[in-house]
Amino acid sequence: MKQNEGWVHILNQRLLQRNADYHITNASIAGETTGGGLSRLKTLLKDKSIDHLIIELGGNDGLRGYTPQAIKNNLLQMITLAQDKSIKVSMYKIKITPNYGARYNKMFEQIFVDVAKEKAVTLLPFFVEIVATDSKMMQGDGIHPNAKAQPLIADYVEKQLQGIFER
Repeated sequence: MKQNEGWVHILNQRLLQRNADYHITNASIAGETTGGGLSRLKTLLKDKSIDHLIIELGGNDGLRGYTPQAIKNNLLQMITLAQDKSIKVSMYKIKITPNYGARYNKMFEQIFVDVAKEKAVTLLPFFVEIVATDSKMMQGDGIHPNAKAQPLIADYVEKQLQGIFER
């Protein structure tokens, strides 16, 4: 997909049209893990003026079978980096395919609940869930949403962010 087809671009266009006092910066990299995000975050927080950090990482860790403790530690460190700079943090709950079995999936999903509680951050629901069960909305890998799904994801995320930023 082209960048201007993704949900972040679509959402930013909407925010611009209604003169919202915030915009979204997508600092993601395809295939990123929590370890990769952690290694890049210090520089991202230093180089940009950020009021709120939204973490949407962990899926690639889970698909690679990383230990829940390693994922949790990376997320905790990322949140600490932001909170030490007085940046508010929200985090998306992530779900993965059932490849590793019910036990791993349960431990994996619990990471996000535990981290959010421990660091007192807003835990947002898994945003891809609205399209993940519709094969017409997913790419051939069955993991990533296609271009048709992007406006729906933008709708879903917009409603969540309104609850955070437009109170």
